Amino acid sequence: MDFSIASILVVDGLTNGAIYALLGLATVLVFAVTRVIFIPQGEFVTYGALTLAILQTGKVPGTIWLLLLLAAVAALAESFQTWKRHQSATSAVVAGLKVMVIPVVIGLVTIWAAPQQFSLLVQAVLSVCIVTCFGPLVYRLAYQSLADASSLVLLIVSVGVHFALTGLGLVFFGAEGFRNPPFWDARFSLGAVNLSGQAIIIALASASLIVLLWLFFERSLYGKALRATAVNRLGARLMGISSQTAGQLTLAMAALIGALSGLLIGPTTTVFFDSGFLIGLKGFVAAVIGGLVSYPGAAVGALLVGVIEAFGSFWASSFKEVIVFTLILPVLLWRSLTSGHSDEEH
Repeated sequence: MDFSIASILVVDGLTNGAIYALLGLATVLVFAVTRVIFIPQGEFVTYGALTLAILQTGKVPGTIWLLLLLAAVAALAESFQTWKRHQSATSAVVAGLKVMVIPVVIGLVTIWAAPQQFSLLVQAVLSVCIVTCFGPLVYRLAYQSLADASSLVLLIVSVGVHFALTGLGLVFFGAEGFRNPPFWDARFSLGAVNLSGQAIIIALASASLIVLLWLFFERSLYGKALRATAVNRLGARLMGISSQTAGQLTLAMAALIGALSGLLIGPTTTVFFDSGFLIGLKGFVAAVIGGLVSYPGAAVGALLVGVIEAFGSFWASSFKEVIVFTLILPVLLWRSLTSGHSDEEH
């Protein structure tokens, strides 16, 4: 291996690492606020990429029908819970309509816009809006009633949600893979390294999103509420911060990050209905390197994962996934030896 090959691998690794950084940050965010190790994060990546791919063909993506289905079930659940609490049919209907209104509006807009063959940017924005709506619905149906359960129960639920979303992805997208067109197909030569426009888009988009997340948590009222919930759930609840709203907002942000990651990674690889698991798992490895609590640690860990994956694919392409996932073992061992242990909260 000479310097030119090494530089190419580093660029590829950092490009992939930027995607893993976003997924790692989303994993840390969800765990900090809800105590959920969110295994289905990768499915949001898949749904984002495949939704855009279907819109490119001029057809209505299957995610719309899945979104409307989940919205209807969530609306029924919310109406029933409201009726039990207030014994009022009017309140129950209003609560259900609040759950349905945004998904229905986005669904109708998509059904109208899909045959129009709008520009790639418009279709990308529409894809992000569609997938983002999945976050609150998934939280409402799978996690909200178990918010006070143990971390182990929440982990088991996450595994179940992962398998459910993967199976539904097969139903609504089929087994065929898709590759999206790049947002910028320019090429730049930097010595021995050829830098693609898509790689620059990935780097800029990832950096911009990380900055926007920092501003959200530092400057906005909702961001400070999420930080308070992450620090002390009971204290935040006593101060009037709704844990249900915090959970739904957190999953909406995770879905938004996953959808953007899917749009960014779609032009670089063929995405299938089950591709999200491995992609999300690499983001999880990055989050574990950060201890599931450190955003900078997760970002640095993601870049490390990307570079190791690139060099591993060069030296032993058949074992690159094994090399990446084996990285988690010494990290867990080191954290086990250096961190204190405590009983799980009850």
